[in-house]
Amino acid sequence: MRSSFSSFASLAVFSVLSTSAVAQVAVWGQCGGQSYTGPTTCAAGSSCVYSNQWYSQCLPGSSTTSTTSTTSTKPTTTSSSPGSSPSSSICPGTRTKFKFFGVNESGAEFGNTVIPGTLGKDYTWPSPSSIDYFVGQGFNTFRVPFLVERLNPPSTGLTGPFDQTYLSGLTTIVNYITGKGAYVLIDPHNFMSYNGQQILSTSTFQTWWQNLAGQFKSNSHVIFDVMNEPNGIDAQTVFNLNQAAVNGIRASGATSQLILVEGTSWTGAWTWQSSGNAAAFGAIKDPNNNVAIEMHQYLDSDGSGTSATCVSSTIGSERLQAATQWLQANNLKGFLGEIGAGSNPTCISAVQGALCSMQQSGVWLGALWWAAGPWWGTYFQSIEPPSGVAVSSILPQALVPFL
Repeated sequence: MRSSFSSFASLAVFSVLSTSAVAQVAVWGQCGGQSYTGPTTCAAGSSCVYSNQWYSQCLPGSSTTSTTSTTSTKPTTTSSSPGSSPSSSICPGTRTKFKFFGVNESGAEFGNTVIPGTLGKDYTWPSPSSIDYFVGQGFNTFRVPFLVERLNPPSTGLTGPFDQTYLSGLTTIVNYITGKGAYVLIDPHNFMSYNGQQILSTSTFQTWWQNLAGQFKSNSHVIFDVMNEPNGIDAQTVFNLNQAAVNGIRASGATSQLILVEGTSWTGAWTWQSSGNAAAFGAIKDPNNNVAIEMHQYLDSDGSGTSATCVSSTIGSERLQAATQWLQANNLKGFLGEIGAGSNPTCISAVQGALCSMQQSGVWLGALWWAAGPWWGTYFQSIEPPSGVAVSSILPQALVPFL
């Protein structure tokens, strides 16, 4: 795959030609490539830029319409400050590099109807070889979902002792990841429910997080992801639970690590306002001032991540726009804990647009693809190396350029 990465990085910018009134491609849309039969003229304000033999894209940066040409030049760059990246043909203008960039490593939350379940049959832990692969490419962050009922058996409850075998599995993969110099999000993947009931007690949830954070308080590369995708609970209640978790984590002695809080309505970026999250989460407080808002965003019609068809080539940046503005207005940092889409030109453009808008905004700390993991098989968003569906095109075209 490195040869693909190298060719992708060596972008050639096509010359701008005058054109007659023909169908035009919107910014971020495909305008060329092997077997492509659509329009090759870009809308005003953008030009058609070569990515590889299969794909060219309309990118901002030209004041006139354009079509492809055999004439090419090297992409231009601009000077940048420390911690920033120069402009590129995919993402023009100076941008802030993500501090955290990587993938979800799914598997330990599988089989959630079988409690406690059997390792290797109902659930599995991430593969060290997958971690090695992404670290080798330059990614530095992994989110590890787990199931709370396996860590805290229902017979003893949330404030009872941890199951030592399952905790050992979690600790082993956490230590493997951080031993590589990477960061790991520990992610209770329970949607703010436990043993079939919504979690509503702030005191119980605070105690649970104080106990769990205490297991990892000495590891500075651990990131605490308070709860995956709460839903069916009003935003203020979810906020109160997140604030309690922050208090519990800090009370454990884990004072240096980043904490990520998630909102209701599956913590969707595109519904951050309508869900009530915007009204509630601006009040989040951390005595160590190291908390960020985690949002998720998929690019299919209902935002569920269940279809490989994206709404449009611009839907990524569009669905993040209001959330980005909210973060800026509230002087908060964001973290895109899940993004996913199909491996097709429209979706690749949409993911590129999303990540570009994030890096240009200066308020997003990072982003993670959903998902790697050894049991995804032919799932259209699988980025598990070496043969996950998203490895051949999403990885080199939509993710690697933003390292």
